[in-house]
Amino acid sequence: MPFRSIPTDSATLRRFVKFLFVGLINTGFGYGVYAVLVLLRTPPQIALLAMFVIGVLWNYTTTARFVFDVSGFGRLPAYCLCYVAIYLLNAGSLQAAINLGVEPLIAQAVLTPVIAVLTFGLVSFVMRERP
Repeated sequence: MPFRSIPTDSATLRRFVKFLFVGLINTGFGYGVYAVLVLLRTPPQIALLAMFVIGVLWNYTTTARFVFDVSGFGRLPAYCLCYVAIYLLNAGSLQAAINLGVEPLIAQAVLTPVIAVLTFGLVSFVMRERP
C-alpha cells in the first residue's frame, strides 16, 4: 500500500525526515518557478505545467539520490507517471480555486502542502526497494 502511517522503525523515520527536508527544497524550487512565471504574466495553468516539467527532473534527482539512495534513471518512468497524476489533480484543484475567485499565487500556496503529502505517498511506493 503506497500510504503508510507514522514510520515505526528508525531507518524509515530517517527516510521520512530526509523526504520532508528534500521536499521542502523541491517545493520551494517548484513554487519559485511557478511564482516567477506568474509574475511575468504567464497564465497560471501554463506556469503550473512548466513548474511540473522542470520540477520532475529536479525532484527525481534529489529524491532518488538523497532520500532513497537510488542511482540511475530506471525508476524515472514510474516516477513521471506519479507526477502526471499529481499534476492533473493539482491543475484541476488550481482551476477550481481560481474559478472561485482565489488569486492564483494564494491558491497554489494553499494547495502545495496537500499536493506534497500526496506526492510523498506515491513516490514512496515507486521508489521502494524491490525484492
